Amino acid sequence: MAICPLCNAFKELEMHCTLCGTLLDDSGKVSDFLDPYGHYNDEETVKMGDGYPNTARDQICPHLMSCNSCGHDQVVFIQEE
Repeated sequence: MAICPLCNAFKELEMHCTLCGTLLDDSGKVSDFLDPYGHYNDEETVKMGDGYPNTARDQICPHLMSCNSCGHDQVVFIQEE
């Protein structure tokens, strides 16, 4: 089973906002915002309901990147390792 390097703090992602250029904050997995109790489920179950059809098959973890300056949000797909 692959794990997300961002969720497990093996790596950090440095991205800039496409609107204002400010450094984006990693707000965590998108699924954490969809279901407040989702972290109690196993990862495969969470991926089946995250709204992205290929996250389980392709072993990717969707993260919400947020801009504290202008409020822009962006989903980034992180390849699990």
